Amino acid sequence: MTCSFHKFGEYFPGTGDVSDIGHNDGKNYAINFPLNDGMDDEAYRSIFRPVIGKIMEVFSPGAVVLQCGADSLSGDRLGCFNLSVKGHADCVDYVRSFGIPMLVLGGGGYTLRNVPRCWTYETSVLVGEPVKDDLPFNDYFEYFGPDYRVHLPVSNMENLNSATYLEKTKQQLLEVLRGVEPVPGTQIQTGQVESQLNPKGMDTSNTSTERKDHAAEMAA
Repeated sequence: MTCSFHKFGEYFPGTGDVSDIGHNDGKNYAINFPLNDGMDDEAYRSIFRPVIGKIMEVFSPGAVVLQCGADSLSGDRLGCFNLSVKGHADCVDYVRSFGIPMLVLGGGGYTLRNVPRCWTYETSVLVGEPVKDDLPFNDYFEYFGPDYRVHLPVSNMENLNSATYLEKTKQQLLEVLRGVEPVPGTQIQTGQVESQLNPKGMDTSNTSTERKDHAAEMAA
């Protein structure tokens, strides 16, 4: 299964409409959430968590490939969203909370000084080690001026995604996901890194037991 939250419209490559849900045996296994300019932290969280949570519930992936393109950050030279580094990383933290194997990748990002800010902070989220906001002195220190911090304020860019549009599209995708055949006998626990996705009856005390969940890819 794939899942994508992305700018849509007069924007390369022009694919990814909400109605693009896959074909034949793959029907309902492609989830696309098209978005307009100005997407901010609160709005993004309001759609990302319910959709990803539903995927975890009905599809129960054995692993997740998470692409963290930094072009959705506020002030990106090509991107059109208005996310903060913390808002961007909230998605990583949420997927991490399911406690299943993750392969986390980079992606776009065209304001170069903000890309390492984002991926440094998200690495800290993934490994559970906080980092200071003040940047340590290094060979490229001047490149990150005048703030010399990890976290920067977002712009006053207008969010062109209305609450009505986001709710309608979210419900449309949740309905698509209801058409996915649930994985039988699967339980989900969220909210902590130690939580696991375990088929009923699995002896979790035996760490050598191999999981039988099917593998999956999911991009966000």
